[in-house]
Amino acid sequence: MAVNVHQFIREKVEEIRTIVKEKKALCAVSGGVDSMVSACLAQRALGENLVALFLDNGLMRANEAQEVTESLKKQNIELQVWDVRKGFFEALRGIVDPEEKRKAFRDIFYKTLGQAIRSYSADFLIQGTIAADIVETQKGIKTQHNVLAQIGVNPALFGLSIVEPLRTLYKDDVRKVAKALELPQKVYMRKPFPGPGLATRIIGEVTEDRVEKIRLATAIVEELITGESVFQAFPVLLSDRATGILGDKRILGEIIALRVVESKDALKANACKLPWSKLEKVRDRLLKDVPGVIKVVYDITPKPPSTIEYI
Repeated sequence: MAVNVHQFIREKVEEIRTIVKEKKALCAVSGGVDSMVSACLAQRALGENLVALFLDNGLMRANEAQEVTESLKKQNIELQVWDVRKGFFEALRGIVDPEEKRKAFRDIFYKTLGQAIRSYSADFLIQGTIAADIVETQKGIKTQHNVLAQIGVNPALFGLSIVEPLRTLYKDDVRKVAKALELPQKVYMRKPFPGPGLATRIIGEVTEDRVEKIRLATAIVEELITGESVFQAFPVLLSDRATGILGDKRILGEIIALRVVESKDALKANACKLPWSKLEKVRDRLLKDVPGVIKVVYDITPKPPSTIEYI
């Protein structure tokens, strides 16, 4: 069913205004289109009673905080940035199970936002949860970090009252709303990025060293693989190591899996049939520029049975 984006914007602005009233709300902004749209809707509804907050958790893409700050400034929204890297890495230390990793991220994420709510004397948290997040979590496919009440977890446990203006939309409709809000194309056409960030693209334990490798690999992949037909394109750092050759010596090196898919709603996806020359170009850059990488593989698995992200 097609969404009337202008009607949707009017209704959601009024919904936020009705819920929050004269109180203050905090909007968690990650840089993705979902949270950016939520921030813009909240700004229209609340004006100065909105606090937009970016959690610099050490798991985001390169220069993310700066880019989000500049994008929101053009929407007359001032972004607050909290350096919370230490707490997030501590929360993830030693965890290798994918579902446990997501739950650990979710818990430290909401604990931190609960602290922020108190710090800014806000009463509500506005976040960019969309329909696909809720569906996957309720079906038990994977725990999305931004889903609580829909699976019986009371947000009050974290000191939160949550507003989710995009909860009925899928990604393609969120992009249409973003365009109608006059967000720049680089925002509304940006590829999805998971809430737990680069932690979802590391198989095994999340460490600062491994995050730096996958952050660099992510920048390379996003630079070289573009186009509207690509829904997501990203590398994954695997947990095992492979035998390689350096000069005439045997070495053990990192393995990166490259994942590029086409999709509309993130519930189903197929691997993109990239030109061989494109794959070779990406492979060469990853081998050359990411320390320790000696093997690059291309994932051609559809969703289902696989998910798009690895964890």
